[in-house]
Amino acid sequence: MEIYDFMDMKKLQELQDQFSNATGLAAIAVDSKGEYMTEGSNFTDFCMKYTRGSAEGNRRCIKCDTECTGTYFCHAGLMDFAFDIVVDGHKLGAMIGGQVLPKEPDEEKFRATAEELGIDPDAYVRAVHKVPVSDEKKIRASAKLLEIMVNQLVDLEYHSKSNTVRLQELSAEITHATETIEAINKNTHSLKSIANKQKMLSLNASIEAARSGEAGVGFAVVAKSMGDLSSQSAVIYGDIEKSVLEVTNTIEKLDKLYHGNEEE
Repeated sequence: MEIYDFMDMKKLQELQDQFSNATGLAAIAVDSKGEYMTEGSNFTDFCMKYTRGSAEGNRRCIKCDTECTGTYFCHAGLMDFAFDIVVDGHKLGAMIGGQVLPKEPDEEKFRATAEELGIDPDAYVRAVHKVPVSDEKKIRASAKLLEIMVNQLVDLEYHSKSNTVRLQELSAEITHATETIEAINKNTHSLKSIANKQKMLSLNASIEAARSGEAGVGFAVVAKSMGDLSSQSAVIYGDIEKSVLEVTNTIEKLDKLYHGNEEE
């Protein structure tokens, strides 16, 4: 199962963008293979050029003063987050982001880092001052809120798609059942017609047996048996028709329920 099979990626992008605009935290989603699923939101030049955007920046991790645990970690003084996107116990991707400072930047520290990395210290400091600053508690709360919203959205999309498929399968079964009932009705009508003909033949045979006197006694017994069987068959066919009518009414109700859900 892949997230692309059921997820409207525009909805995920919109949620991610709105979250980033509201909190200042950067965010981007990746699939189960690590490929980007969305466009990055709120990533600054410092994030892209000097940390994750450069080979040396990716290699080097400078710890901030905050002890980062779990899904929260620090990279070049910035606080990041990551969480899994899970549906029915299956990991379909992840959301990563953050790229915010948990406190005002220490310019001297960043200048020293820039010199160590061979980067223009002034440009490096200018870039870091464009990075949003927020305290650790807000960063963690915002990331947790995004995790809840993203997983609820993905779960909703998954079950909505699953229900649509189930309704389509139900519709196909209703159509098949309707066709089968029509065939049963047709065959039942044919059998009733045959039973009526048998009854007429039995009646005619009884008349002829009566005309034949003693010679037709045995034939009269057979004719009577044929008549009894025809009557019994007619009763059985009538019961079948009643049962078919009940099944037809049930299927019509299912069909109405299906179309009602389809319209919703």
